Amino acid sequence: MLDLKQIRENPDRVQEKLNQRSGSYDIQPILERDRQQKALEKTRSQLQARSNEIGKLVGQKLKSNSKPDDAEVLALKSEGNQIKAQLSELEPQEKELKAEIEALLLALPNVPSDTTPVGKDETENVEIRRWGDEHKPQAETLLPHWEIAEKLGILNSDRATKIAQSRFIVLLGAGAALERALISFMLDRQTAAGYTEVMPPLLVNTQSLTATGQLPKFAEESFQCKDDDLWLIPTAEVPVTNLYRDEILAADDLPILHCAYTPCFRREAGSYGRDTRGLIRLHQFNKVELVKLVKPNTSEAEHQALVQNAEAILQALKLPYRTIELCTGDLGFGAAKCYDLEVWLPSANTYREISSCSNFGDFQARRGNIRFKESGQKGTQFVHTLNGSGLAVGRTMAAVLENYQQPDGSVRIPEVLQPYLNREVL
Repeated sequence: MLDLKQIRENPDRVQEKLNQRSGSYDIQPILERDRQQKALEKTRSQLQARSNEIGKLVGQKLKSNSKPDDAEVLALKSEGNQIKAQLSELEPQEKELKAEIEALLLALPNVPSDTTPVGKDETENVEIRRWGDEHKPQAETLLPHWEIAEKLGILNSDRATKIAQSRFIVLLGAGAALERALISFMLDRQTAAGYTEVMPPLLVNTQSLTATGQLPKFAEESFQCKDDDLWLIPTAEVPVTNLYRDEILAADDLPILHCAYTPCFRREAGSYGRDTRGLIRLHQFNKVELVKLVKPNTSEAEHQALVQNAEAILQALKLPYRTIELCTGDLGFGAAKCYDLEVWLPSANTYREISSCSNFGDFQARRGNIRFKESGQKGTQFVHTLNGSGLAVGRTMAAVLENYQQPDGSVRIPEVLQPYLNREVL
């Protein structure tokens, strides 16, 4: 959520930054309601002050032997009753305006960081670096990962569709073992890098999804259990960040670094016809997520470190990838700055996103009321939140199958995974 004070004091600057994003956003309705609410608040304050003054005047007159039915006393009481009637009308109006302002604020995305490159869409994203070109397979004939997996008998989509619907898969035998090995490997590496592992609930309430920015804007992307006010999580970012919702943390407890493996659930609304085969775009997929809560003055350095933590997994697996800095027109709703890691998929001769590492600034912290307090200082500050995939497990498996496929149809297992599987080849 954006800071209403920032919008009020720097409207032109905020509107300029929002205009750099894709979509159309207008802060004028917020400013108009804010002015109305402030005017009502001023009127209410004046009326309340007059009401208090009348109460004192009536008390003074009664103490000075005036009768309760004296004309002057009755006039004061009448005025007081009129003021009470006015206040009873103003209070719900003010409450309604505040609710409207909050709803409008919740619908606004974050403003891009000043260091985020300005651009209209993904075509203007900036490539920062590439790694691992020497590891790209050189064979002339390279199969897509789903054909490799089906030939090996480790993936079945038809039976998954039978028991669920399209965009679900079943992993079998070595396929299930490989997925489990990737999860364990990622968690081992990230905990060694300083992250504390969390195993959170997979169902969260509406307040949690609102805090991290998925609601209200992206309700159609999530699976809801309406009878219970619970939603299946689209990413572990949601429950892990919300562990600290409505809390004031001690400054000495920051930074907080968490990693979490969870299944993730997304409707993929609007993506029909894209990536209908394989492991790239599913309704249910596994992911290891990295989440940080940090002080604002360390935010940028922590973001760079998070990107490096995600890259380290790809490097250990010797999977070629590139790092992209997203431009303002391609930023996610809550991100102020974001880097995407894109892994090489040789069958398509292209890079595909495998991790998105975002710095949200205080955007999520304001929505979730997550603050910290410096010892010996007055007041509190909002933390900065960051997260990124470390990594999307299914997409990592797809990249392993394609980059490590052998001419005889087998798949060589990356060296770092071999201890988890006790084998060298699938």
